[in-house]
Amino acid sequence: MDTRPFAPEPAPAGLAATELPSPMPLMALSTGFWAFKTLAAAHELGLFARLSGTGGTTAADLARDLGIHPRPAEMLLTGCASLGLLERSRGRYWNAAISEAYLVPGAPGYFGGWVAMADKRLYAGWGKLVEAIRTNRPTTWDPDVQDSLFDGEDPAMLSLFWEAMHSLSTMTARKLGEAVDFGRFDRLLDIGGGSGAYDIELCRLYPRLRATVYDLPHVAGIATGKVAQAGLEGRIHAVAGDFFGGAPLPGGHDLHLLSMILHDWDESRNRVLLARSFDALESGGAVVISELLVDDNKTGPAPAALMSLNMLIETEGRNYTPAEYGTWLEDAGFRDVETIWFDAPGANGAVIGRKR
Repeated sequence: MDTRPFAPEPAPAGLAATELPSPMPLMALSTGFWAFKTLAAAHELGLFARLSGTGGTTAADLARDLGIHPRPAEMLLTGCASLGLLERSRGRYWNAAISEAYLVPGAPGYFGGWVAMADKRLYAGWGKLVEAIRTNRPTTWDPDVQDSLFDGEDPAMLSLFWEAMHSLSTMTARKLGEAVDFGRFDRLLDIGGGSGAYDIELCRLYPRLRATVYDLPHVAGIATGKVAQAGLEGRIHAVAGDFFGGAPLPGGHDLHLLSMILHDWDESRNRVLLARSFDALESGGAVVISELLVDDNKTGPAPAALMSLNMLIETEGRNYTPAEYGTWLEDAGFRDVETIWFDAPGANGAVIGRKR
């Protein structure tokens, strides 16, 4: 008889040679929202802005400054440090480099708009993901009473949305401009260009490039303001219009850009938009589709696959593969289709088609 306390039971026959996989990946997946909500809470409380340019803080200091109990103050600081958002030295907490660069309002790479939008808008929609899967309908807005996700939306939430898109697009545009050579093009038409973030960054990278942001009237106004802030009014202008409307797309451009646009729509509407692009594009020009691309075998990568589910709760679209885009481009008349991969928050590649 084995007299050792808590002696292990013998393994069932046939199981000893088979080691079970670790459950730790499941633990990480099931608690992933803990990390996000820690980031979101710290951002909403202005933690990173408070620490920027200071000598750091202690839990007692933060509790006093925020008017909260020292217990949650310490827990928040510890949580942020564990995520690499803060560093600790000599008993005080400081912004880590990533927080100083992207989470302090006013910083050139400010990413806080996306954090706030994900927290205040997308988080609740993802809480109804099963409903979206069962009904094939968005959960962040109601198609029965709204014409689009912008119709009747709270102005404060819309402001969050556009700031989120601008910060996400700014960093993605830089990576796109480094991965794809736009040096031979003169006139860019950014179809559904939103706040003009892509145009601003691409024009900064390519001095000969001039750009037109083409979007709905209220969005064109946002783009005009962002372009003015960037000091690029002489090279970028916004034109109001509906890219699914009856009028042709603006002519006179040798480069078209569709950045994070086609994932909003189903195949039939995307084919219509690509055909309209082909008709309006100058001969010898190109169209660039910048997206988080799903692999052709549809097993990932995770950022694209999960963004596709985000489209389920937000739109009628999904994230597509290079092969799908390639087929649609060729059917629209484009030739010499290629895919260029890169790494950015809003896109991992560009599918490019040329008009001969």
